[in-house]
Amino acid sequence: MTSEFGDFANIDIDKLLAGADQQFAKMEELQKAMADMVGTATDESKFVTVEYAGEGIRELTIHPKAMRLSSGELADIIKQVVADAAEDLQRQVNEAMSEVFGEEDNPMNLINDPEGAMQQIRSAEEAYNRTFDDVMGELDRIRRRLDL
Repeated sequence: MTSEFGDFANIDIDKLLAGADQQFAKMEELQKAMADMVGTATDESKFVTVEYAGEGIRELTIHPKAMRLSSGELADIIKQVVADAAEDLQRQVNEAMSEVFGEEDNPMNLINDPEGAMQQIRSAEEAYNRTFDDVMGELDRIRRRLDL
């Protein structure tokens, strides 16, 4: 009977469940860590400092000396510092995801490489189709053997 199931008969269920429990624990830890992550940035003149978190800008500090700048100059500095703080947060998230999933399986890589994501989708589709064909072939073989 076990030979009909091939390698599936040799799966260590306890090991599989333990691995799943470890992944869930890591994901929970990642969620908690991400809730506390804050990206920060300051311009080189130290006129503007930004804290950026998951909800967006958490803190914006403008030094009084910055008021000497034109509104356009100040706006440009603020936009750049916000972008830098968001990039800092993104870097932290990417590092945390790499720790949990490993560098190669980091989901953030898919965001940064849409073509790579599409290639993984195509590969998964091909694997699904092969598996489906194998299963259907096996079911057909069983149907013939049972003379149905």
